[in-house]
Amino acid sequence: MLPEKLLLEVVTPEGLLLREEVDTVRAPGALGYFGVLPGHRPFFSTLGLGEISYQIGKESGHLTCFWGFCEVLPDRVSILAEVGERAEDIDVERAEKQRHQAADRMKSIRDEQGFKEAQAAYMKAVTRLSVARKRRD
Repeated sequence: MLPEKLLLEVVTPEGLLLREEVDTVRAPGALGYFGVLPGHRPFFSTLGLGEISYQIGKESGHLTCFWGFCEVLPDRVSILAEVGERAEDIDVERAEKQRHQAADRMKSIRDEQGFKEAQAAYMKAVTRLSVARKRRD
């Protein structure tokens, strides 16, 4: 018999960020986003920069996720993220400032490593802004 819900747990170095029974999960795998429904085949994935989204009935939730690991089991999704934030914890003004600073750095940096670091900072800021705005919508 297939499970009807998934237990989603998101843990960061600061502690438990979320523990919730959900209907679906979408997470940023290192090679692209993946979705999980109850009864999914087990797998393990590294995570990249992006947004974790989940559905509980008609309601949806959103978190930032910056690198980490994800274990999927038929009835559970366990995420260990290096950095993760709830929408309500995001300082929108600070994220907007970081986005502008990273964009300026990408324009001025000439070495590949410096550009990749600025690009990652830009992606983090854009993700934070996206998650924060979804909370208000």
